[in-house]
Amino acid sequence: MEKNNSKILALKYRPRIFKDLIGQEIIAQTISNAIKINKTPNAYLLTGIRGVGKTTTARLIAKALNCTKNFETGEMCGEKETCHCREIENSNHIDVLEMDAASKTGIDDVRELIENAKYNPTSAKFKIFIIDEVHMLSKQAFNGLLKTLEEPPEKLKFILATTEARKIPVTILSRCQRFDLRRVNLEQIFQHLKKISDIEKGKISEDALKLLARASEGSVRDAVSLLDRALIFQTLDQDKTIKETDVRKMLGIADKSKIINLISCIFEGNEKGALEQLKELSDGGLDAKNFLNDFLELLYLFGRRANLGPIEKDLFLSEGEIKLIDKISKDLNMQDLGLFWQLSLKTIEDLKLVSNEDIALKMFVMQLIHIKNFEEYTDEQIPADKQNEISNLKGKVNEEKTEEAKPVNFAKEQMKSTDQIKKQDKNELKDQNLEIRSFSSLIDLAEKNKEMELKFDLERNVKLSKFEQGKIEISFNENLNKNFIKKLSYCLNEWTGQRWIITLSKDNNLKTFHEQKIEKKQNKLEEEKNSEVYKEVLKFFPDSELIDVSETNE
Repeated sequence: MEKNNSKILALKYRPRIFKDLIGQEIIAQTISNAIKINKTPNAYLLTGIRGVGKTTTARLIAKALNCTKNFETGEMCGEKETCHCREIENSNHIDVLEMDAASKTGIDDVRELIENAKYNPTSAKFKIFIIDEVHMLSKQAFNGLLKTLEEPPEKLKFILATTEARKIPVTILSRCQRFDLRRVNLEQIFQHLKKISDIEKGKISEDALKLLARASEGSVRDAVSLLDRALIFQTLDQDKTIKETDVRKMLGIADKSKIINLISCIFEGNEKGALEQLKELSDGGLDAKNFLNDFLELLYLFGRRANLGPIEKDLFLSEGEIKLIDKISKDLNMQDLGLFWQLSLKTIEDLKLVSNEDIALKMFVMQLIHIKNFEEYTDEQIPADKQNEISNLKGKVNEEKTEEAKPVNFAKEQMKSTDQIKKQDKNELKDQNLEIRSFSSLIDLAEKNKEMELKFDLERNVKLSKFEQGKIEISFNENLNKNFIKKLSYCLNEWTGQRWIITLSKDNNLKTFHEQKIEKKQNKLEEEKNSEVYKEVLKFFPDSELIDVSETNE
């Protein structure tokens, strides 16, 4: 009993029958029905994120196939030496082999497994191979497994588990019956945690359990592990009840109402207030990534409220938080929210590069305040001494507008400034009336404007068929960037002030600019090797070899 109590909760409360699986009821029922009517596949493939029950389901299938009693109804085998269920549960059954493909990836490991497959089970009804993280197998190992997987011996079953199904060859996928284990509903996780905490006699509030469920991101194992961590904290003080604030400190998660107030300051343009709110959150042990994920979740809720009306009662939002969202969302627009969403995602990526997370978050908040596309003021709100100045400015803008002028997407330009993209003024570029007379001039222009990705594609992935002012005909290889055509059209329009026609050639015998350059150099090298000068050099230095030719401008 003491040994069982010392187990971590994720292992102690691991499902032992199909009815214990949380959130995967349909999959469990399908597998059980197939076993009942004796119509089981040669190989199962279980996919899903971490902690949703892939390995557990694999063991349950092994139990159900070999159990001497009615396992599907929950009737377990007795405590005997020949008990298949107990041995499978403890991973020591001689006929149920569990293989970790992350550590055994090669063809030799699979060859050993195939040799083992030739022998009938020793005591159980079926010999079962459970291969975890199967996507880690090498290409040769997958190929070696194909034949046995399609036509295994009558008493052999394969159960494959993976978090990356897209990395598995289609030839393997087609030989398996696939089951996708979904993220578990937060309400189901919450009820599961509540049940475990009651059994463990842990003093923890429902709000704290809800927060743990949300932090698990749909993974039951993560949720139970977090609960274990919280209950260990509680055991130091038996009279203490773990509250939501304790869990927030433990996980570094900010209070939603405080983040909502921070967002409110940002939309009001109150930079000082926003930074003070952020400092208060940071002093409470804020985790930067958790904060930004909560920020994204609130942006979604603001957008939902602004577009779809009041938010219905939500298990993971208090009434006070819903009222705050309702109050702030009245004057919001999706352009600002979309802008904030993109900058939040970019800041999450920046955290991987910045060593000081606190500075990164402060910069993030300041950018949001200055990037905010504030509503236009009415005439009554504009000071009298500024109204004439604004009227003159509007008149000047209207005079400069032409039919060809394109509207400027201010939101897009603002986002580009956050990426620190140095961009020349559009009107200045158009006034230059640039003419690009050759393909090599286009490559030089791309380099001059620091469009290095475009330059690389033009040199190494594009094969030129025809080139003239305003029109290009090309073909390309498989390495071309998927956004190349869009990027080239945009840049040509910006640089020359006119739209270019880009057509595709069907000529497959063309070569890239880089290949032509190499070929030209090789021809020049061969030409020089046949020259009289080189022949004279060989007379005096017979072991010498011409390896390169370069042209110099005198």
